[in-house]
Amino acid sequence: MTPSRSVRIFDTTLRDGEQSPGASMNLTEKMEIAQALVALGVDVIEAGFPIASPGDFESVRDIAAAVSGATVCGLARCSDADIDRAWEALRHARQPRIHVFLATSSIHREFKLRMNEEEVLARAVAGVTRARNHCDDIEFSPEDAARTEIDFLCRVVEAVIAAGATTVNIPDTVGYATPSQMHHVIKSLRDRVPNIDRAVISVHCHDDLGLAVANSLAAVEAGAGQVECTINGIGERAGNCSLEEVVMALKTRGDYYGVDTRIVTQKLVPTSRLVANVTGIQVPRNKAIVGRNAFAHEAGIHQDGMLKERRTYEIMRPEDVGLERTDLVLGKHSGRAALADRAKALGYQLTVEQLQTVFERFKLLADRKKEIYDGDIAALCEQQFAALPEQFTFEGYTVTSASGAAPTVTLRVLQNGVPQTVTITAGDGPIDGIFLAIEKLTGVTTVCRDFRVQAVTVGKDAQAEVTVELEHAGQQQRGRGVSTDSLEAAAKAFLAAVNRLALGGTPRLHPQTG
Repeated sequence: MTPSRSVRIFDTTLRDGEQSPGASMNLTEKMEIAQALVALGVDVIEAGFPIASPGDFESVRDIAAAVSGATVCGLARCSDADIDRAWEALRHARQPRIHVFLATSSIHREFKLRMNEEEVLARAVAGVTRARNHCDDIEFSPEDAARTEIDFLCRVVEAVIAAGATTVNIPDTVGYATPSQMHHVIKSLRDRVPNIDRAVISVHCHDDLGLAVANSLAAVEAGAGQVECTINGIGERAGNCSLEEVVMALKTRGDYYGVDTRIVTQKLVPTSRLVANVTGIQVPRNKAIVGRNAFAHEAGIHQDGMLKERRTYEIMRPEDVGLERTDLVLGKHSGRAALADRAKALGYQLTVEQLQTVFERFKLLADRKKEIYDGDIAALCEQQFAALPEQFTFEGYTVTSASGAAPTVTLRVLQNGVPQTVTITAGDGPIDGIFLAIEKLTGVTTVCRDFRVQAVTVGKDAQAEVTVELEHAGQQQRGRGVSTDSLEAAAKAFLAAVNRLALGGTPRLHPQTG
């Protein structure tokens, strides 16, 4: 269906998102994220709380001066000093907005503000009036609106709109609301506030009960015209409404909501990764839309359906959010169809009998490994065509190393059963030296794309598991090595990958069909 209206996306990653413990950003990082948000297509960027600190003021000021293509907003309490400081930071913005807020719920009035309803009402009007003297775009938030008596909330909203607010934001500050309640609040404002048509209704939901996205969608369904959210849902406590989730819900279920946004959804994953890298708050694997597993399928039934028709198990295209493709993860839950498809993609045309043999061995391997990579599949398939031993087999090593000096490495391997030894003095540390020695001995020069070490067991005698990903002549292969000696595990992993690379850049086909 054709969308009947557009919903503004108000991003507060740089303000509320930065309030996540450990998520503080410097000015350069904030500027990089701000430019990414503009490219993403957000309508409003809340750049910070100018009076909170000199750093916040400078960030808002510099972003306001640099950003073009989105409204830049600064937060302020309903106090003259806050509002004037916010305007000082925003005055050079092409599209400035001052966002003023004041708590309105009974618990906040009694215990935090120590003010009655009339005092709160007067303070809110005064704050909006002062802000309106600086610029025309004013947003007002009755903090803790979701726990505010509906009669009083309607009075406050009507008064601040009359004073000049162009957006009224309804925050679920502590994540207490439910979707039906949020829908009722927004509908009540539309029905009972006589001048509501002079302002955009916004919603700002926290995720304390895991309902931030659901509450935001309920508000949109009830008529809200702006959603406040953050990249990856970061923010105070359990975080905020996730931008990528609410945007893709509105897009994917456009048939139901009948609204659209300006968001360039193909930039969702790159922006998510940028924020994760800058803040250090990594995205969970199962995070909707941008998580590593969001478009990954391991169950055999699912994989079989995906191979026949993508829409059987995917309601969105990975390309629409910035991913290259769906990932059919091969693991112990995968079936023959997915294995056959992956083997065919690697160039192997297996007979029914060969596929059965590979599948049985694949299941045994999958019980030992969480994920099966293309190199593992290639090795299993190769065994069906030629029972070749590994070209290079690790035998042993000797390393002499000291801080500030290149290590001396002697490496011993079997090459097709024949002992080979090489000694070099090179590298930045013993692992680098071992890798260089393997390259010299095997004659395979590689680029190491990934190197990971983890403990297989616990205790001081724990085994080390090393996984490497090497690239050679455009081909990438993984190798794994396990040993109580981490250097030996690294050498075994490197040799395992080199053995797969030695099979050649193009896997062999079945002899009868190749």
